[in-house]
Amino acid sequence: MPLTSRSISLRKPSGIFATALVAAALLLPLRNALADQAAAPALTVSLATPAERDWPETVPASGWLKPWQEAIIASETSGLRITEILADVGSVVKKGQTLVLLSQDSVQADLRKQEAAVATANATLAKAKANADRARQLQPSGALSDEKIVEYFADERTATASLASEKAALDNQKIKLDQTTVRAVDDGLITSRSAELGAVVSSGTELFRMVRQQRVEWQAEVSARYLSRISEGLNVAIDGPDGRIQGKVRLVGPSVDTNTSRAIVYVALPQDVHPRTGLYVTGSIELRTTPALTVPETAIVFRDGINYVFAAGEDKRVKRVRVETGRRNGGEVEIVSGIDKSARVVTSGGAFLSDNDLVKIAGEG
Repeated sequence: MPLTSRSISLRKPSGIFATALVAAALLLPLRNALADQAAAPALTVSLATPAERDWPETVPASGWLKPWQEAIIASETSGLRITEILADVGSVVKKGQTLVLLSQDSVQADLRKQEAAVATANATLAKAKANADRARQLQPSGALSDEKIVEYFADERTATASLASEKAALDNQKIKLDQTTVRAVDDGLITSRSAELGAVVSSGTELFRMVRQQRVEWQAEVSARYLSRISEGLNVAIDGPDGRIQGKVRLVGPSVDTNTSRAIVYVALPQDVHPRTGLYVTGSIELRTTPALTVPETAIVFRDGINYVFAAGEDKRVKRVRVETGRRNGGEVEIVSGIDKSARVVTSGGAFLSDNDLVKIAGEG
């Protein structure tokens, strides 16, 4: 039978339908593969619940490490030459230890001269005293005039005063001789030296500077708003050049800088700790202990200026949760808001996760 246009038009749909069936059969494996891929875990993660800890509330601070007290060792005499220097920068010295020797020749000569002057004054006094004693014996007899008796008594008093003056001058020369030996005024560490061999010093010339008793303190700058809560004896943690240093508040500064609205808090360091002075370090002052909900620092994901954590649900899918952080201590971070203690938080690898990702939990089958 010849094919009509009607029969041809009826057969066309059956051909299209067959083509569609073939395409669907070809696409089915691809769809199954995509579905399997979508269901595969994005990452293997470890979970932890937030820990409840008692943490001290802290005040951040920064400032300079400086000497507790600095002593200046200077010359007490003038016109003498330095003949020997027995200490240098970095020397640990004891109180009374000899640091510098000055020339003694002229001082010893003056001392011998003054000793002779004292001997002369002693002789003069002995003569005056003998005359006065004789006058006292003869006074009742009238053998000596009243004028002569008064003269002998005056000579005795003058000779006595002259001897006292010469003895005082001798003591002064002995002091000057002692001053030719410059000694440490206290135990401590020499931090600078101005003394030069052969230099002629004058009274008050600085020779050394020293840190008394090797004690160093931290002069921490803190915001004025914390001053009412800071008192003597509070514990302080300092990030020193050689590690963490524990100290205590010694004194809270009485004034506030009008330009920065910050005050100085003086922190005493342990006496057996001797960090270098002149370093700028940071630290914190512990105010009081309060409870804190904490997670490991590695659980925090920082994106676009906001802190997040990824919390896993029962279906093993993670949800990105915005959190507000607080204090940090020992590799942990305080969570102020965003999650509670029942949350299961991804402890690491959050930077590679997205919201609603399927994860594999370490330790689970």
